[in-house]
Amino acid sequence: MSTLKVNKIRDNSGSTDAIVLDPSGGAVLAGVTTISTARVTTGITSTSLQVGAAVTITESGIEASGIGITCANINGTQIGGRRNLIINGAMQIAQRGTSSTSSGYVVDRFRPHWNGVDESPTQAQVTLTSAVGPYLEGHRKSLRITNGNQTTSPAVDDYVIIETKIEAQDIASSGWNYTSTSSFITLSFWVKSSVAQNFYGLVRSIDGTSQAFPIETGSLTADTWKKVIYKIPGNSNLTFDNNGNHGLNIRLSVFRGTDATGSVTLGQWGAYNSSVQYPDNTTTWYTTNDATFEMTGVQLEVGSQVTPFEHRSFAEELNLCKRYYQKSYAYGTAPGTTSSILGCVYNRYNGSVTNRMDLNTRFEVEMRTIPSVIAYSPSAGTADRVDDNGNGTGDTASAVNTVSSLAKISTRGIGGLVSNTAFDNVGSYHYTADAEM
Repeated sequence: MSTLKVNKIRDNSGSTDAIVLDPSGGAVLAGVTTISTARVTTGITSTSLQVGAAVTITESGIEASGIGITCANINGTQIGGRRNLIINGAMQIAQRGTSSTSSGYVVDRFRPHWNGVDESPTQAQVTLTSAVGPYLEGHRKSLRITNGNQTTSPAVDDYVIIETKIEAQDIASSGWNYTSTSSFITLSFWVKSSVAQNFYGLVRSIDGTSQAFPIETGSLTADTWKKVIYKIPGNSNLTFDNNGNHGLNIRLSVFRGTDATGSVTLGQWGAYNSSVQYPDNTTTWYTTNDATFEMTGVQLEVGSQVTPFEHRSFAEELNLCKRYYQKSYAYGTAPGTTSSILGCVYNRYNGSVTNRMDLNTRFEVEMRTIPSVIAYSPSAGTADRVDDNGNGTGDTASAVNTVSSLAKISTRGIGGLVSNTAFDNVGSYHYTADAEM
C-alpha cells in the first residue's frame, strides 16, 4: 500500500486550504457543513461537543442554558419524591380563621407578629385570581399583610415580621450535609409589595451556637410578583439536634427598627446577633397607610438548584399542619363560634365524681409535643367553659360551667375534663390543641 504524504489539501479552483494536517494525526477543517439532525452509530471521541448555541456535552455532563446536568449528580440530591421541607408553603391551610388583626397564626405554620405599631396590621389568607407569577405555578392562596396607619415615626423596636419554624430533626435527617460548604439547600418563594422597595430576611439555626444567613428580596416593583431564590451552603458551625424542637427559623422582615439592624453580610453564614440581624430597613412600606405585602410558594429543598414547587393535596397538607395545631371544630369554623354543636365532644359526667367528664378524646394526628388545650362552650363559644346538656336528650345547654382543668393530656389526646360545678349529666365542649414551636 502506498502512502500519500501532504500537509494541506486544497481544491484546484480554491483559494484557501480546505484541510490542514498536523504531525500528531489531527486535522483542521476550514469549513464544516451544519446539519439539523444526526444519527451516531459508532462512538465519537471528543472532549467537548456543542449542540446549537445552548447545549454543550462534555465528559462531566451536559450544560443546558447555563444549568449543569450530570448523570452522576443531578441537583446534588434526589430529583423525585418529597422535597419541600416547608409545611403549608402554598398557604392553603388556615384552620384558625382567614383574617386577624392580632399577632399569631392565621395561615398555618406562618406566623406574622408585630410590635410598637400605632394601628395593628391585618393578616389574611387571600385568594389569587390574576394569571401571573405564582398563579401560573398552581398557587391559589397567599398570606397578605395589610399595614395599619402608623402615624408616628418608627421607633427603634418597631417591627412587622413573618416567620416559619422547622423541627431540628427534619433538617438533621433531610440529606443535607449541613457542615459541608459544598452541600446546599435552596430556598425559594414568591413575594409582592404594594410599595417598591427591598426587604430583608433571615435563615437562622437554633441548636448549638445559633448561626444566621441574612437574605434580601432585591428591589421589588410595586404590585408585581417576584420569585426569590437563595442557594444556601452548609457551614462547619451549624448544629441540628435530632429531636422535635425548633431547629431552623426562616423569617422575612417587612419592617424592623434599628435596634436589630446594622452592618451584616448578605448571603453568608455568621454567628447570630440579636442586635444586628438585618441591614437597616427602608421605612417606606411601614410608613405607608394600608400598604400590602404578600408571599406564597415557599419551598426549602436539599440541593443546589431550585426545582418546581412541590404541590401537595389539601388533605395531606392539613394533616401535616395538625401535628402543630388542631381543633374539634369543622374546618372553616373559627374556634369560639357560638351555637356550634356539630363535631363537639359529647359525653356523660362520672356518676360518683360529679364534676368530672371522662373523655378518652384522641387527637386526629399525634402532636409534636404535649399541647396547650383550651375548652370552649359549643353554645356560648366562650373559652374555658363546658356545656351542661341536662339529661342528654337534646342539644340545648341548660348551663354553661367553668372548666377547672383538663386531665391527662398527652400528644395523643385528652383523658378528662373537670368542671368547677358538680352535676351528673351529659356535657359537651369543643377544644383547640396547640403544639407550635
